[in-house]
Amino acid sequence: MLQAGARQSAVARELNVHRSVIHRLWNHYQRDQNASRRRGSVLRRISTTADDRYLLQCSRRRRTLTASQLSAAAGKPISRQTVSRRLHEGGLFARRPVVCVPLSPAYVRARLGP
Repeated sequence: MLQAGARQSAVARELNVHRSVIHRLWNHYQRDQNASRRRGSVLRRISTTADDRYLLQCSRRRRTLTASQLSAAAGKPISRQTVSRRLHEGGLFARRPVVCVPLSPAYVRARLGP
């Protein structure tokens, strides 16, 4: 429509969008000869679900491994923080992957002393 000579405000009214949208798309088209949407900045997962299962399996088998040692065992460049996050999602907590058992209120009182 713009190439045919229509005004940006008329095109915006016709398409029921704000004039700034038409202006931005027209500028993008003139610059790149393409008005398609830009690719978003979606973060990709480093580890697949199979990798996550493998990390959980390894950490259950060898409970003394730390998160950084598990990342080396994974065979992929996975950061220590990502490994810790995946273990946390799988129900394993702390630096060394152990199952976290919540303390009962009575046990907490007993530990705090008299």
